[in-house]
Amino acid sequence: MLRIAHELVEAMVAHARADHPDEACGLIAGPEGTGAPERHIPMTNAARSTTFYEFDSEEWKREYDRMWDNDEEVVVAYHSHTHTEAYPSRSDAGIASQLGLPGAHYVLVTTKDPETAEVRSFRIAEGVITEEPIEVTGAPEAVQSYKFAHTPDSTVYDCH
Repeated sequence: MLRIAHELVEAMVAHARADHPDEACGLIAGPEGTGAPERHIPMTNAARSTTFYEFDSEEWKREYDRMWDNDEEVVVAYHSHTHTEAYPSRSDAGIASQLGLPGAHYVLVTTKDPETAEVRSFRIAEGVITEEPIEVTGAPEAVQSYKFAHTPDSTVYDCH
């Protein structure tokens, strides 16, 4: 399960909406070994594509060095889908494998609906995609309009 503060969800959704119609991508870092997401790091989509994302390699190295210096690690790697559901594609699973972050949560945000962003979290290891529930902490009344979905039971929570 991904346990995350509503401010971080809002930051991911705001970044995804700001970069729309291109896919957005970024990271959330946390103290090493805790699994706690704390610091939002919006990244540049070097591909500047509506259907694909690629972390800028120089920016990635700079942020990774900063995390190293602060005893942080990547807790969440996220990106947006602009025209499809929030589910990892084959290329998304490949990128997750290349990143080499086996403990990370992979969050997808869909911005195809301008009113409601769908937010879903996954674990991706060795090409196997497993969806996990999201628990949003903090002030849920402050959360913008999102849909949180989790399969296999397909429970959808609307937060306004």
